[in-house]
Amino acid sequence: MIPIKSAKEIEKMRQACRTASEILDRVSELIRPGISTKEVDQAAADFMQEAGVRSAFLGYRIGHRVFPGNICISLNDEIVHGIGSARRIQYGDIVKLDIGVIEDGWVGDTASTVPVGMIDERTERLLRVTEIALRRAIETACEGVRLGDVCAAIEEIAVRDGFSVVREFVGHGVGRKLHEEPQVPNYGKRGSGPKLKAGMTLAIEPMINSGAASVRLRDDGWTVCTADGMPSAHFEHTILITKNEPEILTWRGKTQLK
Repeated sequence: MIPIKSAKEIEKMRQACRTASEILDRVSELIRPGISTKEVDQAAADFMQEAGVRSAFLGYRIGHRVFPGNICISLNDEIVHGIGSARRIQYGDIVKLDIGVIEDGWVGDTASTVPVGMIDERTERLLRVTEIALRRAIETACEGVRLGDVCAAIEEIAVRDGFSVVREFVGHGVGRKLHEEPQVPNYGKRGSGPKLKAGMTLAIEPMINSGAASVRLRDDGWTVCTADGMPSAHFEHTILITKNEPEILTWRGKTQLK
């Protein structure tokens, strides 16, 4: 069952998503050569405390594994679920920042990929295509459309430009819980899946690889990397399905959906 939010619940979601976006903006401004990913994670925790919210990721449990970070911070060939550490960010890196907060019982979830200085042309195109795929998926996510059409839009954009989509990790419904129904893969068959209805809130998050789609899990049990060591990009917005066009709940002032 895909939850349908009431007007009051939607307003709660708007606030949680607004806070997540503001924190992502603040964290993004810290990304520079020499700063450690642990310092970035701690800064995010401080921003959350200032805002009176808590991390949706810290303490997240899958079986016996418990996530130790306040945010997910993943570099270069790391796709998602990276953990802050003593490692220092370098010029030319791409840094994926995934922010989830809980505010008044509701979750805001958003992500971006930040280039550090000049990056190579193919990686720059990877970031641009991933943002375009996110935009296309959001534009498709109108009431009455099948979910498969939204998912297929991401894959079509990625493949057209010679990239591949991650299949093992997907977007999702979001609300009172970080992960609600439905799953929102970055691939799909047009005309398939449930019809979208006004009041649904979805976290759409294309994860697109420069090389092959295959992934591997680091020894920490959380960090997911490309199997071939090629870069990966990740962008995410939480959106609301409405009677008209979809509403981006995690819209950021500096977001450029080209």
